[in-house]
Amino acid sequence: MAMSTGTAEGEVMVEMNTTPLIDVMLVLLVLLIVTLPIQTHAVKLDMPAPNATPPTVIPETVELGVDFDGTITWNGAAVDRPTMDAYLEDAARKNPQPEIHVNPNRLAKYDAVARVLADAQRLGETHIGFSGIDQYN
Repeated sequence: MAMSTGTAEGEVMVEMNTTPLIDVMLVLLVLLIVTLPIQTHAVKLDMPAPNATPPTVIPETVELGVDFDGTITWNGAAVDRPTMDAYLEDAARKNPQPEIHVNPNRLAKYDAVARVLADAQRLGETHIGFSGIDQYN
């Protein structure tokens, strides 16, 4: 193996041969890929046992809407914040609690919807969900 240390003009050549370095890096990369465990896409969850008997009492549902201008509706009727708070307090005391289906307008401000959800949680309502999600597709 011949190696040249200079050029015809007498200058020193300062180039490093990187081929062996690249070869070693590729071998290390292949070894790393081979030794990694195969990732599975399954998620193991401890699911509860299925309930053989359906619930005997079907809970009441309440449609709670938030319009684009911040107007709050309770089952279709416009209400102000103190009235909504009183309704939510009454709903939280019931056994079983009614399901609150929040249906915000697609143009409603996030702040208005977040306030309604925070009020419902603060007043003890635990069965809250969103409905009307299909309008966002």
